Order: sequence, then C-alpha cells, then structure tokens
Amino acid sequence: MKKILVTGGAGFIGSFIVDKLIEDGESEVYIFDNLDPQVHPNGEKPDYLNKDAVFIEGDVRDKDALAKAVEGIEQVYHMAAAVGVGQSMYQITKYVQVNTTGTANLLDVIINGNNKVEKLLVAASMSSYGEGRYNCPEHGIVNPPLRPESQMAAGDWELHCPHCDEIMEPLPTDENKPQICNSIYALTKKDQEEMALMWGQAYRIPAVALRFFNVYGPRQSLSNPYTGVCAIFMSRIKNDKPPVIYEDGQQTRDFIAVEDIARASIMAMNDPRTDYGVFNVGGGNPTTIENIALTLAQIYSKEITPQITRAFRKGDVRHCIASISKIRNAVGFQPRISFSEGMKALAAWTETASAEDKFDTAANELENRGLIVKRS
Repeated sequence: MKKILVTGGAGFIGSFIVDKLIEDGESEVYIFDNLDPQVHPNGEKPDYLNKDAVFIEGDVRDKDALAKAVEGIEQVYHMAAAVGVGQSMYQITKYVQVNTTGTANLLDVIINGNNKVEKLLVAASMSSYGEGRYNCPEHGIVNPPLRPESQMAAGDWELHCPHCDEIMEPLPTDENKPQICNSIYALTKKDQEEMALMWGQAYRIPAVALRFFNVYGPRQSLSNPYTGVCAIFMSRIKNDKPPVIYEDGQQTRDFIAVEDIARASIMAMNDPRTDYGVFNVGGGNPTTIENIALTLAQIYSKEITPQITRAFRKGDVRHCIASISKIRNAVGFQPRISFSEGMKALAAWTETASAEDKFDTAANELENRGLIVKRS
C-alpha cells in the first residue's frame, strides 16, 4: 500500500482528503497536524478524525518533527496553513512562519531526508489573484488592481476600466491571470505554490498546486471568525444574530463543496498530466454575499435579515470567478455537488456542531487596526 502524508489532516479540507483516501482502500494514511486551538477547541482531536489514519501531532514550524513524519512517505498532500485574510494583516510573523517557512521546512526535509516522496500536492489559493479578470466593452480584457479607497469611501463598489472609466463585467479567471496579492495570507499562499513548483522542477519530483476558491462544507470551524463566510454567517444565524455584510452585498464569490475539493485533489495527485502544473478548483458559478446570507436564513427557517453595513474592508476584492476548464481538460474534474445541495448538507451538520459567535470580537480587532472603514 502507498504511504501518504496529509499535513493539516485534522483540519477542514485535509480531513476529507484523509477520509477519501482511506475509503479508496489503497493507502496507508498519516496525518500531521498541530491541532491549533483557533480551529480545534482546547487543542483536542476532533470527533470526525478518521480512526484508520495514523495521527502524528506536530507543527510544520518544527523541522525535526516534520522530518520524522515524512520518512518513508510516497505522496504528500500539503494542506497545513494559517488561514484568514484579515488576521494575516496583523499576525504577520505567524502567517509567514506557518505558511512560507512551514512549506520551506517540508521541501527541505523531503530533499535532504530519508524518504521516497514521488509527488507533492500543495493547497494554493484564489486569494493570490487579487481581483478577478474583467471585460470592458470598449477595451476588452482587463486585469485590474484593487479599487482605490477613495472610490469605496464614496460607495462606488464596481470595477471601472482604467482607460475609459466604464463599469466592467467580471469574467471567469483562468490560471494565466497575473497574481496581484493584497494580503499577507495571499502572499504566503503564492509563496507555497511557487516554492513547491520551483523545487519540484529542480529535483524532478512532480509537484502540483491547486488554487482553491471558496470552500465550504461540514467540519468548517463555526467558532473561528476568520474562516469562510458560510461558516461565519451560520454561526451568527445559529446564535439568532444577523449576518454582517460589508459593501452593498452584491460582491460575488465562487463556492465549491469540500467533498469536491477532496476528489479533485486526489485526481490531481494520481494523474501525471497535472505534474508541475497550477490548476483552479472552484464551482464556476458566482453567488452574491447577500444571497448566501438569505439562503442560510431560509434553510434555518429564521426570519433574520442580513445587516448590510456599506462599510468596507481594506484589501477586499469585488468579484472573482473560477475558470475550471484547465483541470477539467487535464483530469476530467467537474464539481458534483450543487450550491443548494451543499448548503443543506452543511446546515444539517451544524445542528450538532458548537457555534460560538466571535464575529464582533474579530470585527472590532480589524476596525481598531484601521482595516475596516466605516462610511459616514
């Protein structure tokens, strides 16, 4: 049986990859995870952790522990990361140490240690694109920078063409779009993919980077205010509080169910056509932030109206939609779980999941640091 290591394997995405690998029955699976209390309350192993996997408690910042975990491993799914755009802007050292240095440690111990690693898959992020790709009716395709703060302070939310100032239409973003990072988190995720691919090419060890879009599903921490927007909104609604929405609520995101992410990851790992490549993994169907909040309130049968603040967060993008034609053409991947189906599954899981609402604490932290701007 193939020996596989999943870093961050006790976490949201990693645990689903672990389950799918064990379900397929052809692997001996090892989990390397530090059980970060922000994700795992009290630093305890989650109940969902697969009992057929070998659990190793350790931190990617601990090079010696990581070296031991990699011994004899043939495939590595590198999911371990500090996650959170806003938090990364004031916990800079932590994010760089976990994401950038942690990945450097992994590459170092693989190439310098006693192991048999045949392929590495790294979880990259759509956040490294910054804004998505747009079309101007007059000037064609544009890859814009962030909106100026002066524009957002005036309540002008959409992207304007830099040549004629007309409002542009968002397009699917493909892997060739320039990466314009707008947060420490995004920059460290870009570091992860570039280091892995550069290292892989140099040593002829196949590596692949998957740029995950907005992942949602069961096991996403409902008490972590820096996790995905679906989980944050659910935590608010479960505690009978309105979801808080910045700007006008019409900004869009591209959501994909975690089960589809796990399936895409395993397909990419096991197909040589992905070697040394970068691939988007998203749903390809944009959804407004306001619609997410309204959908969740309806699923929970609660008459809660989202609070649209018209404030804005520095560094937020307006629209980013995945083009998934590259991974579809390479390995035949296509999402199977619709947004409505996936949201119902997530809501069902949250019925028994604890949800401590920490949104206000996180929002106050960001506002006090000048990262949320209220409009007068």
